[in-house]
Amino acid sequence: MRRATIFAGLVTGMSLMAFNAAQAVEIEYWQYVFETRVKAMDQLIENFQKANPDITVKHTTFPYADYQTRVIAANMAGNGPDVMQLFYGWLDKFVDGKLVQPLSPEVFPHDKIESEFFPIVSAMKRGDDYYGLPTAVRSLALFYNKKLFTEAGLDPNKPPQTLDELVAAAQKTTQRDGAGNLISEGFTVEMGGQDHQWWREVLIRQFGGEPYNADYTKVTYNNEAGAKALKFYTDLQLVHKVGQVGFMDEGQAAFRGGKAAMTIDGTFRLGSFRTIKDFEWGVTELPANAAGLRSNYASYFANAIGSKAEGEKLKAAEKFLAYISSPEAMDIWLKTVGELPARREAAMTEANVKDPIFGPFLKGLDYAHTTLFVDEQAQRQLTIDMSNRILLEGQSVEDSLAQAAAAEQEIIDAAK
Repeated sequence: MRRATIFAGLVTGMSLMAFNAAQAVEIEYWQYVFETRVKAMDQLIENFQKANPDITVKHTTFPYADYQTRVIAANMAGNGPDVMQLFYGWLDKFVDGKLVQPLSPEVFPHDKIESEFFPIVSAMKRGDDYYGLPTAVRSLALFYNKKLFTEAGLDPNKPPQTLDELVAAAQKTTQRDGAGNLISEGFTVEMGGQDHQWWREVLIRQFGGEPYNADYTKVTYNNEAGAKALKFYTDLQLVHKVGQVGFMDEGQAAFRGGKAAMTIDGTFRLGSFRTIKDFEWGVTELPANAAGLRSNYASYFANAIGSKAEGEKLKAAEKFLAYISSPEAMDIWLKTVGELPARREAAMTEANVKDPIFGPFLKGLDYAHTTLFVDEQAQRQLTIDMSNRILLEGQSVEDSLAQAAAAEQEIIDAAK
């Protein structure tokens, strides 16, 4: 039962010092490169090593585009990470590829996980096993540039609360030169960012549909509701002309540069947006439909133990995972990255709920959905291609939607 003490009560902070000393061991932690996430993890590693001088944690990072490939290649070579970060939507791929191992229920009791974490942690469970735990969770919100709102004659303290208000505000804040060229977007149009989540889990529901069946094994958006949601989205560029795919390369870059009045993004963007000095920005909940229906998308990156970890390295990896999923770690992550604590008690404090920035994201968690991807990268790319066929190639909404639905069903079926 010695190992059971590791996760007793889902250990908090420096109580990890109570672990029995073990032989000096080095473990390796991998994550993708994102400035604030790397900074936060460096701080967590420093804290952990002070409390556990017998354990050294080597922090290794890779560009996001290369990350999964590097993990797979390293595992095949027999030298993969002992603890790694993975998007919850990659779990099936990582389990099938034997990249991660199940968490010991003695060290990480299931009843503690299920009572103390937000329910979306269940996306890391397959069968009777959990394969990882998050430090933080994400939801989406609407970021808006108060300076551009004021210049357009809009109240900078009254952001749009409905889809109709969103379109109206975007039209007023869009700027073009004398030749009609876009010089500042009213709203960013980028399926490759978070718009694919907004379309899938929010707009489709707001237009009366469901993106998938209950267990996400069947695509159900190839219908009138899905088409209306997709038309609303592509009309932002084609009809309302408030944004343009590829403008300044990325939507978040346009917003950071003061060249976009509104953008939809996640809590993970807070850390980088806080460095903006040229204008004041605000956050509000994702707009409701005309009937007041709101929806949101919740996600997270989890931390898992590599399949090759065993013996003293496994024990050290378990200690480290316990710490980086503790309330203390979540508080550091919130302050550095801006992502919300994955434990309900740590997240839903009075200060966080009343915070003008964190509050809208926390409210979104109450009505958010978490897509059960089988191949997140491939399924995301299908929505990007679906949108581009309409925006760049002139394909009809109905035809592009049907093509995407058929292709996504093939991906889901292939994973069964």
